[in-house]
Amino acid sequence: MVATPFTVDLNKPLVFQVGHLGKAYDDWVHKPIVSKEGPRFFANDFLEFLTRTKWWVIPMVWLPVICWLVSLSVRMGLTPPQAVLTVVGGIFIWTLMEYLLHRFLFHIKTKSYCANTLHYLLHGCHHKHPMDGLRLVFPPAATAILCVPLWNLFKLLTPPSITPALFGGTLLGYVMYDCTHYYLHHGKPSKGYSHDLKRYHLNHHFRVQSEGFGITSSLWDRVFGTLPSTKVA
Repeated sequence: MVATPFTVDLNKPLVFQVGHLGKAYDDWVHKPIVSKEGPRFFANDFLEFLTRTKWWVIPMVWLPVICWLVSLSVRMGLTPPQAVLTVVGGIFIWTLMEYLLHRFLFHIKTKSYCANTLHYLLHGCHHKHPMDGLRLVFPPAATAILCVPLWNLFKLLTPPSITPALFGGTLLGYVMYDCTHYYLHHGKPSKGYSHDLKRYHLNHHFRVQSEGFGITSSLWDRVFGTLPSTKVA
């Protein structure tokens, strides 16, 4: 007797359904549904609320934290030019993190119930519903949790006066990434770099999802050989 393949009901909360897709999850999640109305994730209203974040919440929450971190380094002895260079270094670190996370974590292949469910929450939902504006940026509470091990790693590897500004720069790179990512989906650039970047990113969503992992730039795609071919783009 042949088992009937599981079918996701888009009219019901999705999160606890997608795990049942098994090996078929990867194919399902990479067939986008283009609609500005996002699906419901959870039956519980509070959990559902936690999955939705306006884009402007990201700079509103994190820019004051970044300023405080940089001021800490200045008070610990960094000159303003040194602090600026350290922040720029942090932004550069973020660009590499952005690429590596997107390529190796967000696009990991999954097939178990738990792995499919976690992947859908982390990134799969964005590929399935790429125009859902309330699930495009990362919720601040989740970001804060992930910041803890990263902060401890920076403390381990860098001098005390450097750590806050470098971490602040990395966090600034993240804020720039999230705001840029939102703009690439919902902004309407007519020409120039932002227009090219929008085309580059939407190519990743709708044509070649195994390449073009950079969001704020194509730098690391060029370095690591994941730049889409000109014909495809």
